Amino acid sequence: MLSLKRRTAAVALSAGLALSLAACSSDDTDTDTASSEPSASPSPVAEIGSLSGEQTAVTLDPAFVEGITALKLTPGVVGDATFDAQAGRVAFPITGGDVTYFDPSSGVDPYVQGEILHDGSGLSLPGGGITVELTDFVVDPGKSILTGTVTANGEVAAEDAPLFFLDGRTLNPLEVNEAEGTAVLEGTTVSLTKEAADLLNTTYGTDALTEFFPVGVAEITVALPA
Repeated sequence: MLSLKRRTAAVALSAGLALSLAACSSDDTDTDTASSEPSASPSPVAEIGSLSGEQTAVTLDPAFVEGITALKLTPGVVGDATFDAQAGRVAFPITGGDVTYFDPSSGVDPYVQGEILHDGSGLSLPGGGITVELTDFVVDPGKSILTGTVTANGEVAAEDAPLFFLDGRTLNPLEVNEAEGTAVLEGTTVSLTKEAADLLNTTYGTDALTEFFPVGVAEITVALPA
């Protein structure tokens, strides 16, 4: 049997992250009707106060690999990240963060809050005498977006830049491994933001990359509290 603490963590991840990662695909045309102030400060349904260990991995979409190859770029990794070229899979260690999930009917907006940190790792795209590095990723489950630092040949071009959309409509059910003390969410579709596409196009002198250009499918593995 899972401990209460681990079961609570699993609820936070499955109900919280799964619903919030799908938010970027939902229609927000009627936001005013959902903005009613609760009579008292609601308590979260579940929360993980301190994330540590495990990773966020992305299996690269063939279209992304073909696109950057056509630009004569060679994908690589930075810092503690790993790259399995045969599987087309990059992985970035989780270094910290937290997740809090409120009942959607509580009036708390966003009802999923927190961040998942990946300090000291990232993705590199060298080519044409220029090396762009995307590092120090932060997953924001409430906004369904991943931000990071962008450098070009060692010079910082942008910090906290919105790099990737996270679309949870393809998300698989949560998998909890009690023996290993982990929870896994796999299936979120990752794509380029307009900001990231524009920056890469400008850097490499092309117009091949666009908003929502497919990057891959993400798998988030977190260590559950003991």
